[in-house]
Amino acid sequence: MDKVQVLQQNVSAVLGDKIVLNEIKLNELTIVVEPENIVEVLKLLKNDSNTAFEQCVDLCGVDYLQYKNSYTGRRYAVVYHLLSYAKNWRIRVKTFIENNDFPIIDSVVDVYSGANWFEREAFDMYGIIFNGHPDLRRILTDYGFIGHPFRKDFPLSGYMEMRYDEQQKRVIYQPVTIEPREITPRVIREENYCGRN
Repeated sequence: MDKVQVLQQNVSAVLGDKIVLNEIKLNELTIVVEPENIVEVLKLLKNDSNTAFEQCVDLCGVDYLQYKNSYTGRRYAVVYHLLSYAKNWRIRVKTFIENNDFPIIDSVVDVYSGANWFEREAFDMYGIIFNGHPDLRRILTDYGFIGHPFRKDFPLSGYMEMRYDEQQKRVIYQPVTIEPREITPRVIREENYCGRN
C-alpha cells in the first residue's frame, strides 16, 4: 500500500460519513464535503494525529458555470489545499456552495489563520461570502470596483474603467469605452535575413 492510499484510509477513518466523495487521481487525494461541515472537517484534519494537516497552503474559489456541457451541479466551489509537515502529505478538500445567487460559506480563519487573505481573494474575485471572516473586503481590486472578475459571466472588458481627470484633479469612473477590434499580425520579410538571398 502506497502513501496516498494510507492517507485515504486515515482520512476515511477520521471523517467517516462527512465525506461525499473520496478519490485518488494523479497520485493526489481529493475529498468532497458538504459546505455546512467544512469547519468541523478542517478541524478534524488538523487536530487528529492520523492526519495532522498543520497548514492550509491555498484556498481558491471555482466557478463551474459553463463547465462541460452536461454539468448541472452547483455553480461555486471552494477548494482547500492542506499540508502536513509531520506526515509529509497533502490533501485537496473541495466543497460546493448551495446558493448560486448568493454564495456563502463559513470562514475557516479560526482553524487556519493563513486562510485570511485567501478568503478575501475568493470574495473579491468570485463574490463568495465567508461568514464570520474578521475583515472581509476587497484585496486585489479597487474599493469602488463593480463585479467579480473571475466569474464566468463577467464581461472580458469589465463594466467600468477608471482614469485620472486632469481638470477635476481626481480619479473618475466611467463606462468602459473599449471597442472590439481585429488584430492582424504583420509579417516582415527581409531579402538578406540571416545571410539568405
